[in-house]
Amino acid sequence: MPAIEVVNLQRAFSAEVLAVAGIDLEVAEGEIYSFLGPNGAGKTTTVRMLTTLLRPTGGSARVAGHDVVAEPAAVRGAIGVALQEAALDPLMTGEELIRMQATLHGLPRPEGHERSRELLRRVGLTDAAKRRVGTYSGGMKRRLDLASALVHRPSVLFLDEPTTGLDPVSRKAIWEEVAELNDEGTTVFLTTQYLEEADQLADRVGIISSGRIVAEGTPASLKAEVGKPRLELTLAAGSEVDCAGVLERHGKLLPARDGKLIVEVDGGASEIAPVVRDLDEAGVQVESLDLVEPTLDDVFVEKTGHHLEGDEEAEAEADERPEIAPEPA
Repeated sequence: MPAIEVVNLQRAFSAEVLAVAGIDLEVAEGEIYSFLGPNGAGKTTTVRMLTTLLRPTGGSARVAGHDVVAEPAAVRGAIGVALQEAALDPLMTGEELIRMQATLHGLPRPEGHERSRELLRRVGLTDAAKRRVGTYSGGMKRRLDLASALVHRPSVLFLDEPTTGLDPVSRKAIWEEVAELNDEGTTVFLTTQYLEEADQLADRVGIISSGRIVAEGTPASLKAEVGKPRLELTLAAGSEVDCAGVLERHGKLLPARDGKLIVEVDGGASEIAPVVRDLDEAGVQVESLDLVEPTLDDVFVEKTGHHLEGDEEAEAEADERPEIAPEPA
């Protein structure tokens, strides 16, 4: 039985606004499924329907074997949810917040206290357990929200853009925790604006644009659809040997760009040594050689016509921040 099964799911907010326009998807138990899309594409609306926070206006969805409309309480009992905007009381301590969640989920007091200690330790917040949440950094709040979503040991975890706005160190900490949870058997449905996040974590990726899924598959299969790995070579100054014939033995020769010769190679990294050897035997001196793999950004641009906003923001943040100290616990 799939962990998540969606058939022709729709959500209209008015006759003119169809936020989700009939999507189909299936997520296997134990899978990390990443949902990519720009702002306004329907990602968050889909998550809100799957987590029973918003009623569909068409189609059907089952989560953990339960219908989201007919059995909302059963769905809520089986899932954990960490939304983009964490609803955390700034006056409570981290410890108090997790214990409150344990009480709301019906855990006996001793078990709730033990679960609180376990989860705070898991997300690296033990030293901050008795501090008010209002004093936490953004990354600490996201980790606390994740801990809160895990109190009742859900079988399916929904994460709606969990690392948006975080620095790279905090983002990496969230990635590591998500991967560990998945290794333990938790199914993860992850919406994100970061292509690297999807590439690093996801077993499969779905791309949504204007309320419709426009591509779906493993990161590798999606990248393979838009192109093959390519070698980009710069010849050493004074090297005037015509090497087109040499390169064509290894793959399709593409138009040169910015002074670089470009050849598609099926074998990827395994083709580097043979290409260099053949060029050397032909008397061609190579100044630089780069292996360029297709990226999820290439996929996203081909399927939607534009780049993903969040990924561009992440690159800008990385360029502007020369060094980032680890976030205090």
